[in-house]
Amino acid sequence: MSRTERLLQLMQILRRHRYPVSGAALAKELDISLRSLYRDIATLQNQGAKIAGEAGLGYVLQPGFTLPPLMFSEEEIAAIALGSRWVAEQADHKLALAARDALAKIAAVLPAEARRELETSGLLIGPSSKNGGNDEQLRQIRQAIRQQHKLIFSYQDENRSTSQRIIWPCALAFFDSLRVVVAWCELRADFRHFRTDRIQGLQVSDDTYPRSRQALLKEWREQQGIRAER
Repeated sequence: MSRTERLLQLMQILRRHRYPVSGAALAKELDISLRSLYRDIATLQNQGAKIAGEAGLGYVLQPGFTLPPLMFSEEEIAAIALGSRWVAEQADHKLALAARDALAKIAAVLPAEARRELETSGLLIGPSSKNGGNDEQLRQIRQAIRQQHKLIFSYQDENRSTSQRIIWPCALAFFDSLRVVVAWCELRADFRHFRTDRIQGLQVSDDTYPRSRQALLKEWREQQGIRAER
């Protein structure tokens, strides 16, 4: 690997981490010495990359600096194609259209050979058996999550008992046949999971919930024993 390729890979690794990552971890992933890693960090900083941190504390890439688009590997192209096709098949119409548009934009800037690999990838998504509510309902839920608005609806549980709920939605999980809202439920004063096909009379409240979506999601992950992606 040339030094230029290594610098680009280092930037890519830093983009992947939202929190400071140690120099030792970076050096190990790049298969270089710590001394070389420190030189590479200094080189990128001199070129304008906003990399915060120092030896012994860890490094994190701050917003505001971009490099020219990186060349995708064959595995990265396969992942992009598969992921976009899954969203196009499983999500609501608006999100599915966004996935197709994103894939088209990526294809437009790829070299001819890489574009052919993207367009002719042999990884396919099977027919969806989703049973997760209508497009408008899913769009409203996604918007409420993004804007941190409360949701009001009637919910029918597995025993067909109906209750009125006011929730603070923080995530929407897409399973093969189901869509599930992760939220803090005011009725239960705890986190609950709501199947969208059991939601009736959905309303997006004008009220925002008092805690941030990021804080809610972090608390839910800790409660579920899920390690947050870094």
